Amino acid sequence: MRDDRLFNYLHLHFIVFIWGFTAVLGALISIESVPLVWWRMVLAVIMIVIYMKVKKIPFQFTGVHKLPRKRLLSICLAGMVIALHWITFFGAIKASNVSVTLAMMSTGAFFTALLEPLFTPKKLVWYELVFGMVIIGALYYIFQVETEYIMGMVLGLISAFLSATFSIMNVTFAKEHPPSMISFYELLSGVLLLSLFFALPQFDFVGPQQLTSDDWLWMGILASVCTAYAFIASVKVMKYLSAYTVMLTTNLEPVYGILLAFFILGDAEQMTPQFYIGAIVILVVIVLNGFIKTRLQRK
Repeated sequence: MRDDRLFNYLHLHFIVFIWGFTAVLGALISIESVPLVWWRMVLAVIMIVIYMKVKKIPFQFTGVHKLPRKRLLSICLAGMVIALHWITFFGAIKASNVSVTLAMMSTGAFFTALLEPLFTPKKLVWYELVFGMVIIGALYYIFQVETEYIMGMVLGLISAFLSATFSIMNVTFAKEHPPSMISFYELLSGVLLLSLFFALPQFDFVGPQQLTSDDWLWMGILASVCTAYAFIASVKVMKYLSAYTVMLTTNLEPVYGILLAFFILGDAEQMTPQFYIGAIVILVVIVLNGFIKTRLQRK
């Protein structure tokens, strides 16, 4: 079991690196966030269907994996949550840049610490509240110095909250059902939700002919490596890791993503020194929170 946990922990780090690259792809793809996420999820669903056909994995929950309708509805709800998370995530990138968005996403572990006591037996502890106040102070500091990116920061915080919500929901599913089946139903429900968006006048559908060759290249990587593979793999590692461990490791996404964005996107990602001070404070607090939690659990 220890070897399984170590392998899946290292695998999770690789997945988080891929997620960091996802932010860069969001900046490279020219279309807006809603059609971007719709195409991402549609292509990912197709790839997962092909994978399940090849592996002869059933599309229905039967036998030991049979579940009541209420659980299936919960899985579909989780899919809608992750769809909204991706919309706000790419919306934040379009409204600001990769660095700002990923700095806001690093608050995900804080949101997880607040939400877990509401949905699990875990109790909220005093030092998490203290760390939460420090994070709020760092966010306020960033908001004061980066006023041109306010909308991107707000969308990034909403995205972090939705990501934490999804992680808590998905841990239970991952421990009880095959990851590819969960991913299929979650992504499909996300596609259905986003399809409704195009009925509204403020959201325009983007047809395949409107995507450039570069868009198709980046979208293909986004849908295959960063979605179909990473989605199934992340659900699988959750069989061995807790929601907090997953979210804590996910907080390396800003580090990977900001470094990748700096080397790939160049000057567009350069921020003020004050921004990096605030972002570093948030990351240090999150890591320190995980360190203290681990020490206390060992004792």
